[in-house]
Amino acid sequence: MAGSRLQKNKPHKTRFASKASRHAHKLSTIDSKGISKGAQHHVSKGARAVRLQRNKMIRDQKRAALLAERRASSGSASPPRILVLFALSSNVQLTKLKQNLQSALVSVESSEFIDSEGMQTDEVSGHESEVALDVICSTGYKLRLTVIEAPHGDLQSCLEMAKVADVIAFVASAEGSSEGAMHHHYIDTIGGQCLSMLRAQGLPSTVGLVIDLPVDQKKKQDARKACISSLSTEFPEDCKIFPADAKDDCQKLIRHLSEQRPLAPQWRNQRPFVMAQQIDISAYEQDAGRTTLLISGYVRARNLSINQLVHVPGAGDFQLDQTDILEDPHPLNERRKHKKDHMQLDDNRQNDKVIRSLLPSPSEQELVIVENVPDPLAGEQTWPTEQELAEADKSTKQKKLKRRTLPRGMSDYQAAWIVDETDDDNDTDVDENEFIDGMVLDKDEKGDDNVEGNGDVEEASLAGDEVSVSFTLKDYDQQTQTDLMDEDENISHEQLHDELQRLKAAHAQDEEFPDEVDTPMDVPARQRFAKYRGLKSFRTSSWDPKESLPQEYARIFAFDNFARTYKHVLAKAKEVDNETSDGCISVGAYVRLHIKGVPLDVATNLLNKHKKRPVVACGLLQHETKMSVLHFSVRKHDSYTEPIKSKESLVFHVGFRQFTSRPLFSSDDINMDKHKLERFLHPGCFSVASVFAPICFAPLPLIAFKEDSAGDKIAAFGSLRGVDADRIILKKVILTGYPQRVSKVKAIVRFMFHNPEDVRWFKPVDLWTKYGRRGRIREPVGTHGAMKAIFDGILQQRDTVCMNLYKRVYPKWPEQQC
Repeated sequence: MAGSRLQKNKPHKTRFASKASRHAHKLSTIDSKGISKGAQHHVSKGARAVRLQRNKMIRDQKRAALLAERRASSGSASPPRILVLFALSSNVQLTKLKQNLQSALVSVESSEFIDSEGMQTDEVSGHESEVALDVICSTGYKLRLTVIEAPHGDLQSCLEMAKVADVIAFVASAEGSSEGAMHHHYIDTIGGQCLSMLRAQGLPSTVGLVIDLPVDQKKKQDARKACISSLSTEFPEDCKIFPADAKDDCQKLIRHLSEQRPLAPQWRNQRPFVMAQQIDISAYEQDAGRTTLLISGYVRARNLSINQLVHVPGAGDFQLDQTDILEDPHPLNERRKHKKDHMQLDDNRQNDKVIRSLLPSPSEQELVIVENVPDPLAGEQTWPTEQELAEADKSTKQKKLKRRTLPRGMSDYQAAWIVDETDDDNDTDVDENEFIDGMVLDKDEKGDDNVEGNGDVEEASLAGDEVSVSFTLKDYDQQTQTDLMDEDENISHEQLHDELQRLKAAHAQDEEFPDEVDTPMDVPARQRFAKYRGLKSFRTSSWDPKESLPQEYARIFAFDNFARTYKHVLAKAKEVDNETSDGCISVGAYVRLHIKGVPLDVATNLLNKHKKRPVVACGLLQHETKMSVLHFSVRKHDSYTEPIKSKESLVFHVGFRQFTSRPLFSSDDINMDKHKLERFLHPGCFSVASVFAPICFAPLPLIAFKEDSAGDKIAAFGSLRGVDADRIILKKVILTGYPQRVSKVKAIVRFMFHNPEDVRWFKPVDLWTKYGRRGRIREPVGTHGAMKAIFDGILQQRDTVCMNLYKRVYPKWPEQQC
């Protein structure tokens, strides 16, 4: 009996059961016993098996691509890494640090550390050009390194070095900045500007170095921690900071560089480039002031095609006449007999062994096309053909045969004097009170003439009344018009000007419209603003982008579909990387480029520049030599306090290309086909800068410098937005007037125009007020430019009446193209 009263607990829910137990009822008893648990774990059928296989393939492809990238960047076939040392303050001495790093690379095979004082100055530093481009090989670390010292204070030189750097080392002194900058203890003003400029340019792999640490171990640790804590916010998150005073510190840094995976900005990986180890001028290929420039160096980033164009900053775009693949002068697997050979570079190395010479294909080589050559007769009307003349004669005869219906009693001679209905000469004889410039007035206004004829009767009837009578709007308009005409006849030109200035001064403190302009008194407004037009709505009104274009637009190139062209160009560049033909040069090869057609004076300047800054030959993508309208998203730099006006000359650094331009600033409006001109680049916000420049494909950074007698200053920074010749930039002007007499929704407005012809000219343009009223012009009043206006609400006496006018503006054509 007790057994029947046993408690029966509720069984566990199926959501807590395993997948195998939930699907156990689907299998037969024999199958469930025959299949073990381990075999059931590997059973996968249908879509799940396909999904697992696809994910495995994706992982394998990513792993293989990562291994290939690491082998290409750290193997013996990779080009030497470029380490650029940047001083964050003026009291940082980079020469000693550079010597210690070079000595640590040389002495890796021995236990002796070579101090900078024990090395000869001419062997380590030598000439400035030899120091900047020296390649040091270390078989122990399996690393080839070029150490470049950036000059402190020269922003453009620092920027040129950062463009080619594989690793940037920011060096700070533990003693702090000698300048005593308030914003940071270890970074002075120039160092802060340089750091912000490099961030905008795009940073490669970075490390931080701290020198001048105390000798005492405890003080050294405290100073190191304080320096790292202060600088960690200025550097990227993955940037490691090392001390760099002792031998072990330099070896730890070199070991970190050898194991580090180099990261480069995306814009630099899209184009191949060669940093010049040697520069020379071909003496036997000079004619007509042009020569062949010889640049020797390693191919970096991507494969270089013999048929593509190259750009040399400061020189221009050129074709390759020949490319020699040379034997690597600094092989990693070859041991030098003496350590001094690591520090020496022969400038006159004439015995370079040429492995192979490549010549471009005349049919496949790209041409240097900068501007479009327009046909001057393309828009001219040609002489009519015989068929057109025959059709014209036929239509003339049909007009002669067409007989008109004449009124009864009128002869053909009298009918010849009747103007056809198709003529529009007398269309303006319509009553002006009803239609003026296509705007229909109120029907009540048609009786103005009758009212004037009965004015005496009305005045007599009003004079007999002892109570005050409120005038209607129609009577008020007549009275104010008569009184205003009498006042205008008695006011001189000087008095009008003085009164206008007094009103301007009274409203100056409430002025919120930066586009206001004064209507000139000596020039009619219809002539001064002849190129302007009014818009019903700035957002929705139409504006033809092909209308009345300047002559410069016939010299540029435009794309029907820029996104499709960009995709095609990138696909073509990827094909060059995958090709193994004779016309492609792989990454890491040491080559000598024969650049033809370089002006002799430009080549001489490059030889002098090579002693101070690195010279680069960058491969160009398709269409990147043709001129078009480029748009950049720019922002004013915080350290630049002077105003930057539109069409002011600036030096643009866009990737490896640099040129002088006069940008046109405009607003960055979303989902709009028209954009407002900005007369100045305002701080704290982004604007769009439009310039005529060679076509470039994003992503590309922008650094703008302002040349001054005191030196180059960084003025703005940003990035490439796109290429669009149809972008409409409108210059807005606001004409203002002030109500003199107001009666509810009607008013007499003065000082917007100065003659009645201008009022009639601008009558179709809408008006608006500072307090949100909208209206239109009805008719001129008097002879001094006053006008009668009507609004959609009651107008206040202290309000300001405004009129918006727009004109399309275009960038300035560059004086020098580079």
